[in-house]
Amino acid sequence: MVQTSEEQGLNAMLAVRPTPRQLAWQQLGMYAFLHFGMSTMTDREWGLGHEDPTLFDPDDLDADEWMKALAGAGMRGVILTAKHHDGFCLWPSRLTSHTVASSSWRGGRGDLVAEVADAARRAGLRFGVYLSPWDRTEPSYGSGTGYDDFYVGQLTELLTGYGEIFEVWLDGANGEGENGRRQLYDWDRYYQVVRELQPGAVIAVCGPDVRWCGNEAGHTRADEWSVVPGSLRDAERIASRSQTVDDGDFARRVTSDEEDLGSRAALAGHLDHLVWYPSEVNTSIRPGWFHHPSEDDRVRDADELFSLYRGSVGGNASFLLNVPPDRHGRIGAPDREALAGLGERIASFQARTVRGRASASSGAVTPGEGVLWRADASDLRPTLTLDLGAPTWIEAVEIGEAIAEGQRIERVVVTGRRGGETIDLGETGCVGNRRILDVEPAKVDAVEFTVTGMRGAPLIADAAVITAL
Repeated sequence: MVQTSEEQGLNAMLAVRPTPRQLAWQQLGMYAFLHFGMSTMTDREWGLGHEDPTLFDPDDLDADEWMKALAGAGMRGVILTAKHHDGFCLWPSRLTSHTVASSSWRGGRGDLVAEVADAARRAGLRFGVYLSPWDRTEPSYGSGTGYDDFYVGQLTELLTGYGEIFEVWLDGANGEGENGRRQLYDWDRYYQVVRELQPGAVIAVCGPDVRWCGNEAGHTRADEWSVVPGSLRDAERIASRSQTVDDGDFARRVTSDEEDLGSRAALAGHLDHLVWYPSEVNTSIRPGWFHHPSEDDRVRDADELFSLYRGSVGGNASFLLNVPPDRHGRIGAPDREALAGLGERIASFQARTVRGRASASSGAVTPGEGVLWRADASDLRPTLTLDLGAPTWIEAVEIGEAIAEGQRIERVVVTGRRGGETIDLGETGCVGNRRILDVEPAKVDAVEFTVTGMRGAPLIADAAVITAL
């Protein structure tokens, strides 16, 4: 039977699946960014390069304290800025003297990358690295292949000396200006090195595995699709939208010129090159990315952080929250308070998650840790029902697809039942790994998830309600 163009399009969308490394990354949900280095000592956002290495001397650094605060917030991983734009390396790189080995910290024998990697693993957190492609100190920057050799050498040091890496975070920083040095980065070569040395690591932002959400304000699209046009992986295009000047505005600016990346309309004309490219939402707990004492009274509070968490992790994305230690090497008191509050809110949310007894309009429902349900292909109105067993006040619902088999759901309508009464609770667009939908508090006996838009028979990995406080 000859397929219609619509059927061909749907099949093309359904054929796109995540890799094992992308699946493992998606399950982490939330993890931390640690911006720390020379700029912490000089109270800048972007270092100028060539700073005196002896300026780096945190006198009370405790990486285990960092991990305790992060794990307490519900983090499951951490990414360290091993080298920022100023070129100062937090490990004793053999390729430059502009490192911790030239500082007085730890008597010149310190290796902060090792300390953070080891502390993360002691705390049960995954470890990742950020290595700025822009280096304002290295003489070979702007030379082409010569600098690529230098960068690959440093990347190799980080990927071979510190155990398993879960994510390599690459931005497109290249901010010397019109009259400054410019380097055309050999992205494909960088990717090859990561694949060879850390095959389980995702490459994020200017990379093929994890997509930058497009802003640093914590904003998540209404529908954050994982199946998108392959052209979105263009590293130079991503770099052109990244921050190019040192200012305090970019971290709070929300751009929405590309709100729809994955609907059927957005994918039309791109069906011959679709990719699985899920979103990472990144923002900082403070206005800046590095710690500045003047911002101690501008730390995001626990309620705002929890809202960002629910919007990102509950919006088919991951949440990368920057928590910058201070010049002494400690997490600031207001930051620790906010993180502790975030952890308490997440723990409460999880404790109030109820799955009830599941039944469905077709197919088999397999009970277990979650709710696994595959609807029949002939089911034109697939509906999953959670019987709560008794009248229960709820304030939110959540649902997640078994994304190993692609992203299928385009719209879900959620209703509650109380006796013979039906209560409209809300609706949402694409689901993906996890979707959290806030609802007006309602007392219900059961909740129904009805799929009203789909690209193929739904395959649900979990569904639940969150009881009201």
